[in-house]
Amino acid sequence: MHPPPPAAAAMDFSQNSLFGYMEDLQELTIIERPVRRSLKTPEEIERLTVDEDLSDIERAVYLLSAGQDIQGTSVIANLPFLMRQNPAETLRRVLPKVREVLHVAGVEMQLTAAVSFLTILQEESVSIHTYAHAFLQVILLHLEHRDAGVSNAWLETLLSVIEVLPKETLRHEILNPLVSKAQLSQTVQSRLVSCKILGKLTNKFDAHTIKREILPLVKSLCQDVEYEVRSCMCRQLENIAQGIGTELTKSVVLPELIELSRDESSSVRLAAFETLVNLLDVFDADDRSQTILPLVKSFCEKSFKADESILISLSFHLGKLCHGLYGIFTPDQHLRFLEFYKKLCTLGLQQENGHNENQIPPQILEQEKKYISVRKNCAYNFPAMIVFVDPKNFHMELYSTFFCLCHDPEVPVRYTIAICFYEVSKLLNSGVYLIHKELITLLQDESLEVLDALIDHLPEILELMSTGGESSVQENKLSSLPDLIPALTAAEQRAAASLKWRTHEKLLQKYACLPHIISSDQIYYRFLQRMFTIMMTNNVLPVQKAASRTLCVFLRYNRKQEQRHEVIQKLIEQLGQGKSCWNRLRFLDTCEFIIEIFSKSFFCKYFFLPAIELTHDPVANVRMKLCCLLPKVKSTLKIPADKHLLQQLEMCVRKLLCQEKDKDVLAIVKRTVLELDRMEMSMDAEQLEKEKQQNDGRPMSDKTFEKKRRDTKTPTTLPKNIPISVPGPSGTSTPSTSKEVKKSKLIRSQSFNNQAFHAKYGNLDKCPSKSSTAGYTPSVSGLGKTSVISLTDDSFRTRNASSTPTSFSPSPSLPSTSRTGSSVDPKSSGSKDTQPRKATLKSRKSNP
Repeated sequence: MHPPPPAAAAMDFSQNSLFGYMEDLQELTIIERPVRRSLKTPEEIERLTVDEDLSDIERAVYLLSAGQDIQGTSVIANLPFLMRQNPAETLRRVLPKVREVLHVAGVEMQLTAAVSFLTILQEESVSIHTYAHAFLQVILLHLEHRDAGVSNAWLETLLSVIEVLPKETLRHEILNPLVSKAQLSQTVQSRLVSCKILGKLTNKFDAHTIKREILPLVKSLCQDVEYEVRSCMCRQLENIAQGIGTELTKSVVLPELIELSRDESSSVRLAAFETLVNLLDVFDADDRSQTILPLVKSFCEKSFKADESILISLSFHLGKLCHGLYGIFTPDQHLRFLEFYKKLCTLGLQQENGHNENQIPPQILEQEKKYISVRKNCAYNFPAMIVFVDPKNFHMELYSTFFCLCHDPEVPVRYTIAICFYEVSKLLNSGVYLIHKELITLLQDESLEVLDALIDHLPEILELMSTGGESSVQENKLSSLPDLIPALTAAEQRAAASLKWRTHEKLLQKYACLPHIISSDQIYYRFLQRMFTIMMTNNVLPVQKAASRTLCVFLRYNRKQEQRHEVIQKLIEQLGQGKSCWNRLRFLDTCEFIIEIFSKSFFCKYFFLPAIELTHDPVANVRMKLCCLLPKVKSTLKIPADKHLLQQLEMCVRKLLCQEKDKDVLAIVKRTVLELDRMEMSMDAEQLEKEKQQNDGRPMSDKTFEKKRRDTKTPTTLPKNIPISVPGPSGTSTPSTSKEVKKSKLIRSQSFNNQAFHAKYGNLDKCPSKSSTAGYTPSVSGLGKTSVISLTDDSFRTRNASSTPTSFSPSPSLPSTSRTGSSVDPKSSGSKDTQPRKATLKSRKSNP
């Protein structure tokens, strides 16, 4: 804000200045005056106040009788609730008041009443007989309201009522009065309403009644003096034809349509044309070739000389027209119709486009908008035109038109052809290679709307591109798409740079198809690092998760061990051990995707220990997310091969129960313990049988193996004789596996009712501090038998954090938890005098 100039800094009390101040004050007074008028006076507030002791019915009657319009409108809007609550009293006391109010009601109250009456019908608050008796006459009374919006609202309600009314009620209450309402002596509004009611009534009566009572009214309205009535009745002929059958349609409806197609009004001719197209399936081949085809030909020839709105409708119905008249065209007619379509596809493109829009007359701008709509409709019907010319003739007949549509200067046209691209690819089949360049063009389109429309079916399109066409060999599938990878990467970068994160998320999800399209090396060098970057730098959570899942899919289909190990190491170091808590949260998301996509053994080997190490994370949200993930983590374990990992999991949960100070995390931990206890673990039947046979010194027979194989589930509690110790397989130090199998069910320390659980964890909250936890013996129900364990602050770290380098080498050293190997010395493992081993937990700072 700039300071005032020195001359104006001091206040000027001259006469001119005072007049200026007075004018400013008057302006402020004028501004404030409407605000004062909008305030309610005490008298107005008193009139709007209602006794709180009144029931809903009494309050409704009072407000409809003595309240203001806004209160009456509120009562009518609440009418469905009153009907559900007390239908008898509502019909007896409230509805008569509603009828009285509607006679003098304004537009808003009328619209509200029409909606409420329709809602009562849809909710079936009363029987159809009761509804017709109470509400039908009110609806019919207001059909011809002077306001067109109100009239249409009541008409929509009536048309819905007609669907459920019995025939006798329809005949006496609606059809009989309609004879007089459809006469020329009635208003245009009345005759328009009659047209729509006739179209709805046709399906409710038999053919004899329709022929005797309804069709004469239809013919009369088709020949009405007002073009609006003729057009409205013409559009109802489709519904009437479906109700009267083929014979009456050919003898009654078709002659009327032919006459209306030659009407002096363009809107009537357009209605006749659209109705003919919709009824093509009703007519036989002779009617199509001798009657309908000449009408269509004449309509197309005159369309360029008529209003552009006719061209819009014609271009929209071209596909249905081609399908309905397929096989009837002569070769010359076929060619002329195709040329007509091509002309529509380029309509408006011949004009100069270099002028300034501000200098274009409004009528020219409106015309250009209509031309854009025509080209958009042509793009919509392009798959139907491929069928019309036969896919074998696509290159000669339609490729140039397809090229023009893909390069159209207007976004709506390119957007529509992008939507149709998959259908076009399917129709071309082996000729799909012809549109490779157009795929690249649309991927590189400057409009993200076009890209968003294309990527909906991008995996299917790319699969057709890679397997169809001239080169279907797996090794040469990219030779015909040299620009695909640059186009895909450029599309992702454009989406990332925009604010349309949903398009970016969808594109990343679709990239999961790339392992089936391009080689793993190309994915590794062109896409994989980009997924890492998005996961670590993007600010939109759905986008980060989409990148994470796609990266897991890339890793799943990568068969090169060096590349796999490097990706795994980067995931653990840059995400799982990252300084930012956001990275560690994304690591847990990635673990969830790995559990979904990979085998259980893969997760246990590479990600189990790095995941549960986050129980020591300094950020509560990370620990909370890990607790929610623990049931899925446990589902990857198999007994007995992973019993050492089960021990690690239980130790982490016990430590969380004892030492967690965040109340939200602790609440989730307690719920997780209950869920873990209810889980059943998979048993490795083959491994169990092998160990049993080795311990017994007998070979394993096929019958014994099959019998053991059927027992694949066991509860989750640890065997009694497994000590809670350091990570590593304990199979070498276990004296008898057969005893383990017999005792493999969970031993619950207490039954899991809520009272016992809360009483138990009330004591857990009083656990000793970190410095005095050695020798503490917590009993965690459902996680294993009570064991005496030595707990220190560092006893839960499974590996030294410094063992993983921060830089990435081609053959990194990864944390591995093998199900078959052991990092513990067999000799020291079997010694009775060996002290319990304590893994060192390196304290790690985190940047939340």
